[in-house]
Parts: sequence; structure tokens; C-alpha cells
Amino acid sequence: MHKSLTLPGIETRIHALRGVSVLLDSDLAELYGTTPSALLQAVRRNTGRFPEDFMFQINNQELMNLKSQIVISSSATGHGGRRARPYAFTEQGVAMLSSVLRSPVAVQVNIEIMRAFVRLRRAALISSELMKLIEDLSTRVDSHESVLAELAEAIRQLAESPPESRTLPIGFTADWGK
Repeated sequence: MHKSLTLPGIETRIHALRGVSVLLDSDLAELYGTTPSALLQAVRRNTGRFPEDFMFQINNQELMNLKSQIVISSSATGHGGRRARPYAFTEQGVAMLSSVLRSPVAVQVNIEIMRAFVRLRRAALISSELMKLIEDLSTRVDSHESVLAELAEAIRQLAESPPESRTLPIGFTADWGK
């Protein structure tokens, strides 16, 4: 297995763009042990396998957002950075890469990438379920809080001394009516 296939090596490279999880062509090329241009050349030879919901070129705004999020260096390639905007591959696009790139490393990388996407979906689902539980608990606490406030007020009223009242003696006395 490729040495960069550690949990942070894949999952930290998955980004959310246009409402989907994607991997950039440069990250995929590094994982596959090739160059972005070689990866894209293989894709260009098989354009029919990569519709827009499998792979798309990111726009300038998305590129600026990515640069601020992951600190893409503009001098990483020695000529002032990439000259073209990167391509983003969705989970389906990455799966389709396995039919285009057939090396043993590519097969293992694809398996690990698919597992990383599954782990992220599970984490998102668990996070969503936890948020629902927290909201439910918060609602319960709020409703119990008002009940507890009422109970505390009732206890406070019971703890206060009763108002001054005239107590009548027990038994028969001659001056009872006075």
C-alpha cells in the first residue's frame, strides 16, 4: 500500500464544493504517485466516463476559497503556481478513475479513497444524529427548567411563615366570644 494512505492522508484532502465532497486532481495525482497532467491526460482519453457530476473544473471563487482554507502555495511548482484551475473529482469520479488507471497502486488507492468517503459519510450521519439529540435534550431542559422554577416558588411559599392569625384555644373557656 502507498505510504501516504494514512487516515489524515486521504480524509483531510476531501473538500466540500458545490454541495458535494471532492478530491482535487493534484491530491489524487499525489496519492496515485503520478502528476496532475498525467492524471488529466488519462481522463481526457476517456471523457465520456467523466460527466460533470463526476468531475468539474473549479471556478475562480472556489479556487480563492480553497487557497484560504488549505493554504495552497503559489510557488509550489517553481513557476508561480498552477496555470490552470484544478479539477475536482466527486466520489463517483474517483470510482470511475479506477477504470482508467489500472496500476496496482491505483487499485489500492481507490479502495482506500472509497473507504475514506464512507467514513466521512458515517461521521456526518453521527454528527447529525448527535445534533438532534442535543436539540431534544435542550428542549427537555428548557421545559423542565420552567417546572423546576414553579416548584422552587411553591417551596419558597411553603417555607415562609404563615400569616399572623388569631388562634383559638382548645377546649371550653368562659371568655371565648370576647
